[in-house]
Amino acid sequence: MDRENEQNELGSLMRRAQEGDGNAYLRLLADVTPILRRAIQRERKFLQPADIEDIVQETLVSLHSVRATYDPARPFLPWLLAIARNRSIDAARRYVRVSSNEVSVAEYPETFSEEQTNTIEGVYGDPEALRAAVSRLPAGQRRAVEMLKLREMSLKEASAASGMGVNALKVAVHRGMKALRHALSNEG
Repeated sequence: MDRENEQNELGSLMRRAQEGDGNAYLRLLADVTPILRRAIQRERKFLQPADIEDIVQETLVSLHSVRATYDPARPFLPWLLAIARNRSIDAARRYVRVSSNEVSVAEYPETFSEEQTNTIEGVYGDPEALRAAVSRLPAGQRRAVEMLKLREMSLKEASAASGMGVNALKVAVHRGMKALRHALSNEG
């Protein structure tokens, strides 16, 4: 009978919250939070406490977003627990999506402080071919590539230095990089 009283009380709080009673809404959130925590922990025993708390918070945000869809003539807890189950499933999908893109490596690459080990030749292939290809670009594209890609200036800095607009710089660097890729792929 205690469960039925709790169910009725939560339904009553939700109905009053839908009618604009802020105190009832605060009490409802305070009452359902431990219920959600226990339900999620019971369903997903393998989750860490922080992960459980994330799902609880996502459920509360969803509850807030869809509170107008609750039908006071129906039991409140099954409606709430369905939202929690959906948020748990969303969290599992996110975990799988993220973990499927992670790559495990046996050894991490090392970076050395000595200048000779961090040469551009190892990264760019033939630096002379790159210099020659850059020199063959039209003047606007060459200036944009040099400022934005080689000197690593911001768009704002390059715009001020060159007198070109930000959009014109973006177009010029895009076309310049495309031309460089084409030229360097034909030489190699």
